Formats: sequence, structure tokens, C-alpha cells
Amino acid sequence: MKKIIIVGAGLGGLSCAIRLAYHGFSVTVMEKQSTIGGKLQQVTAGEYQFDLGPSTITMRHIFEELFTACDRNIEDYVSFYPIATGTRNFFSDGQVVDFNTDQASVAAQIATYSPEDAQNYHNFLREASRLYTIAERSFFKKLMYSTKAKLSTKLLTDFLRIKPHKTLHQLTRQFFRHPNTLAMFDRYATYVGSSPYQAPAIFAMMAHLEGRQGIYGMKGGTYALVQGLEKLALELGVSIQTNVEVKQLLINENRQTIGVATNVGEFFADDVIANADALTVQTTWFNRPEPQINNVEPSLSGFTILLGTQQKFASLSHHNVFFPSNYQAEFEAIFKEKCVPSTPTIYICNSSVSEPTRAKPEASNLFMLVNAPYMTNQAGWSEDQINYIRSRVFTQLQSFGLQLDEATIDYEEYMTPADIAARTGAYKGTIYGMSSNYFKQAFFRMPNKDRSIDHLYYVGGSTHPGGGTPMVTLSGMLVADDIIERYR
Repeated sequence: MKKIIIVGAGLGGLSCAIRLAYHGFSVTVMEKQSTIGGKLQQVTAGEYQFDLGPSTITMRHIFEELFTACDRNIEDYVSFYPIATGTRNFFSDGQVVDFNTDQASVAAQIATYSPEDAQNYHNFLREASRLYTIAERSFFKKLMYSTKAKLSTKLLTDFLRIKPHKTLHQLTRQFFRHPNTLAMFDRYATYVGSSPYQAPAIFAMMAHLEGRQGIYGMKGGTYALVQGLEKLALELGVSIQTNVEVKQLLINENRQTIGVATNVGEFFADDVIANADALTVQTTWFNRPEPQINNVEPSLSGFTILLGTQQKFASLSHHNVFFPSNYQAEFEAIFKEKCVPSTPTIYICNSSVSEPTRAKPEASNLFMLVNAPYMTNQAGWSEDQINYIRSRVFTQLQSFGLQLDEATIDYEEYMTPADIAARTGAYKGTIYGMSSNYFKQAFFRMPNKDRSIDHLYYVGGSTHPGGGTPMVTLSGMLVADDIIERYR
């Protein structure tokens, strides 16, 4: 029985562990935090419950595949429900669009401010679906670390079909003219921690995921997915050890990893899988110089406010986005000036709309997120700055008619990029590892198999096939299949 050590109990590590254990491998997962889930965590404060990390769930079929491949029914572990309203988009001119799977309704809402954009919406969605079909066929289902895989004739043909040098904004401009519509669909670049004015057009496929496949919630919050994966992993014999921090990789004279050194001792294995930020691994396990890593641009990060308030908001849906009047200025601030935008886009998850028991009766559990730069010398996070940004966010929401009454707030907590780095080990506090703002970083992310150390693999959002809960889960499945095939 081959022994596998997986460092990190995020979705990528757990999915990899499940797949390997089902196929007879002895799997140990080591997590430095006291709880599993990586960036996806849960906070309970009295009667308020919040999910940290990803909250918009798409591509349900990826999670179903993980369970069915183990002869399990996912509904015995996780209870999904569709979010019919999708994402509610608020614009500075007072317009509101619920982007969901009701295509006629979406077009009608767009038509209230731009009949021309409404006419082109169906064509845009058709293009988004085309891009998704190509991505699923050529990128999602295979690892890309071998030269043979990269030079596949079929892959190269599909690569040309997606026009890799066209940016997302350039694509949306082909279909839309109004700044509201452009911002609504340009925002998909932020799902991979990037700028729509630099990231490739392939990310328009996310409009297909949300506009045709739909958005889902999970009973008990998105952390229920972590709990469901944990339950299945334990059933299959996976050993999950928390409060175990890997300090160093053990490597023999043949440049092969043979295990890890941790805060509780050394452990040996046939393969080591890092479900940790690949850039952090490079600088901590290998002590590779910062200049080498600095050639890679990290993704954006975020500033989070958790707010338990005795208010109910009739205007809020489950997922809500409040756009500034100048969307492009946000990305110039983040990636060029390395500062929090003066008027950022504000995302609010109000899951108590779908599950009232996640907050007090007649109250709300607001997860509020604004995009922020990764950690630099320019971007400090002092208490004064946090209070200043909080004040700006509250004032900005007030301009949209969302009045937050300080007297009704029962619970409030913040999380900065520095907190993300400390808690998860994310390089410079990023959410998605490296950005997709450049051709190489977008299409040739950190490979899933290390180039210089044999028997060392990577899973998670910093490697192929990318960020987001489905892609991270898929990365674990793909690496597991590669290891299974190697030992078959």
C-alpha cells in the first residue's frame, strides 16, 4: 500500500485524499490550522453564522462526480439548493439586474437602461457557452505539466479558438456598450483574482456557469461542503491531522521527496501533495530567492467585514454586488497603485435570505468583501486604515440606499490580506495565488507536478486548472488520477 502525505486540508487536498483512499492508497492529510477547509471556513458568533472564503457555488456536477466515483450519493453528504435570483447587481445610476438562468428576464432588465445591450445578451451568452465547452474539453479534464500534453494538436487548435491574447473587456465590448453591462460581466476576472482589462477572454465562460447552469447554495452554508468531504474521507480511511504544520520537505540524494518535517516530527511517504499556495511552498520549503518569485504577479486579495445586524434588508438577495461608477479605476488602484480603491466594488453575501436560521430572527448575517491588493510595503493594514475603509464602505452602501444602523450591530469582525496570509499561508495574502493578468500566468499556471523534485505534486487554486471551488476540487481529482495511473 503506497503512502501519501497531503499537506493542507482545503477542497483540493480533501478531494485528492478521497480519490486516492478509494483506490487503496494510505493517505494522511496534515493541516496546520485547528480546523480543516483551507480558505473556506465558518464563523459562529451567537445566533449568527458566516462562511469565510468562497460563497458562490457553480458546477455542481464536479462535486457529484467526486462522490459517484466512490459509489456514494452526494445528497447523503451535502444538500444543494438552487439560488433562483442568482446575483443581484446594483449600479451607481440606480439600476438593478438579477443575473440568473432566466435569460428572458435578464434581457428585460438590461433593456431598461440599454435596449441595444439587451439585444446582444443572448449572443454573448452563446459565446460564453462556446468558451466553456472548449475549456471543459481541453483544459479542465487533464493535467498540463508534460510537454506532450502542451503540444497536443487538439489542444493547440482549441487554444487558437479561444483567442488567448484577447482580454475579457475586449470581448465584452464586442457585445455591450453600457458601463453597467460591461461591469457586470467584466467582474468575472475577479473570480480568478485578476483585472478584466488584462485577463483573457476565456473567463467570460463564467457567464455560462451562472447564466445557464445556475448558482447553488448549501444547507448549513458552504462550509457544509467541507464537512461532507471530511465525512467521506474518514469513511474511506483517510487520516486527517490538524494543528500539524509542515516546516520542510524531506528530499533524498536523487532529488525525490520522501516525506515531510513537521512541528510534531518527521513523516515518510511515497508521494507528497501540497494543498498549499505554490508560491509559499517555493519560498518556505525550498528557500528559493524572492527575486525569482517576484517575477510572478500575485492575485488580488480582499478586505472582509462580517456583520451580524438586527436589520432586515428588503433590497438584498443571497448574493449582491454594488458597482462603482468607474470600474476601471478599481483595478488601476489594486494592481498599479497597490492600494484599496477609493470606491471599490462591494460584494455582500446575505445567506440568511435563503436560510433564516443562520441569523437571529428578523436579522441578517452579512459577509462583506471588497477587493484589495496583495500585501506590499505600500498597503499597510493599521487599525486606523481598517476603520477608514470600513467607514468608506458604509458610506458607499448608503448611496445605494442601504443604511446600516450602528445601533443594531451585534457582531462585527474584519479580515485583512495579512490575516489571510497568517491563517492560510497564502503568499502575500492573495486569494488565488498568481493573477491571470498575463498570458503565461493565465494559461500556464504553476504545474501540478514539481519540475525539480520528483514525487511532489500541487493541488489547489494556485495551480492548474485554477481558482474557485469546482476548479480546486477538480485539481485534487486530476492529481489523484495521475498518481493512481502511475502506480497501476
